[in-house]
Amino acid sequence: MRKTALATALLAVSALLTAPASAVELGRQTLPAGDGWGSEGAGTTGGSAATTTYTVSTRAQFVAALAAPSPKIIYIKGVIDGNTSDTGAQLTCASYATGGYTLAGYLAAYDPATWGTADPSGPMEDARAASAAAQTAHIKRKVSSNTTIVGLRGATLRGFNLHVDKADNVIIRNITFEDAYDCFPQWDPTDGATGNWNSLYDNISVTGSTHVWADHNTFTDGTNPDSSQPVYFGRPYQVHDGQLDITNGSNFVTVSWNVFRGHDKTMLIGSTNTPTQDLGKLKVTVHHNTFDTTLQRLPRVRFGQVHVYNNYYEIPDPADFVYALGVGVQSQIFAENNFFRLGRAVDPATLLFNWGGTALTTRGDVLRVGGKVTPINLVAVYNAKNDPDFLPDAGWTPTLHTAIEPAEDVRRSVSRHAGAGEIS
Repeated sequence: MRKTALATALLAVSALLTAPASAVELGRQTLPAGDGWGSEGAGTTGGSAATTTYTVSTRAQFVAALAAPSPKIIYIKGVIDGNTSDTGAQLTCASYATGGYTLAGYLAAYDPATWGTADPSGPMEDARAASAAAQTAHIKRKVSSNTTIVGLRGATLRGFNLHVDKADNVIIRNITFEDAYDCFPQWDPTDGATGNWNSLYDNISVTGSTHVWADHNTFTDGTNPDSSQPVYFGRPYQVHDGQLDITNGSNFVTVSWNVFRGHDKTMLIGSTNTPTQDLGKLKVTVHHNTFDTTLQRLPRVRFGQVHVYNNYYEIPDPADFVYALGVGVQSQIFAENNFFRLGRAVDPATLLFNWGGTALTTRGDVLRVGGKVTPINLVAVYNAKNDPDFLPDAGWTPTLHTAIEPAEDVRRSVSRHAGAGEIS
């Protein structure tokens, strides 16, 4: 945005500063002491000390508020679509395409039957990358330190990738995040046995950041789920990446009372097996969230000491489900008092997956199949069907956490109170 346009938009944002007293109170709330890893040290207070707040209802206003000095509180009002122009016109994938890119041309150029298994290269791949860069510049928005972004009733951010990058002290609450779709997925013929389509955008990406609190949000692909996408080269055309990914040496994060629904790659904690920036970091607490018909990464963890407690998992169908907890390289997952509701055909041994990890602690979890709720020892059930075994001790015990509910109560409490619009 040009400087004059930015100034104009900021004036427009300031003119919209009409948040009611109850919303101002919500925007100044901070992470309670002892509420997970995000409360470590000075805790997470976001923009609670701000003297200037913004209420935004358009993309241009939101972009301007994000660029304003911190500390700041940004209230989201209504539905804001990241794929709109500064004048409010709807943008399509064709709006970003450049260099002669077309999907038909890309499919013709890199069909494995003729191209083989080499990485795509040449004019059509260059055009895809340039088109992707144009979309990235428009929908990927940085969130700076000492910022609170909070939704008013019914607030939705559609098609955005919020990027909390090298920031400290950020709060994101009470927002529905919808359909951060990638117009230009890349074909990778070496990903897996037969290749895969890979997309770029998470709803929220936390990279190299500390003291972040994501609370009472709802994450969904809306009317554009991956399940409705076509199949090209024998693989699903994947247009979404993660819903909330925490990577690149991020640390001290609490993820609480959110709803993750109808998605494939849901939450990644640690993006590489190379430990350069992640050792001693990636300390994350995941509590009182709903994972509803989500297929994998609930979460998937590398390196971090990650406390996963009092979450509700709804896994009705084994057809596409991959796993819940991904146990990655040097990960230290401590999972307790979670509620797993499975369809009758879902194998409980698939709730864990070995991504190169060796140990995790699980205790107090329960399983419901049909109407019966029974205790489940996730490690023992996994070990009975898989080799090598997981060791049953992650090597640490969490101390920063809220009161831990009996697992039998989790389905009721989380179903009633998680997600956007449910903050008391």
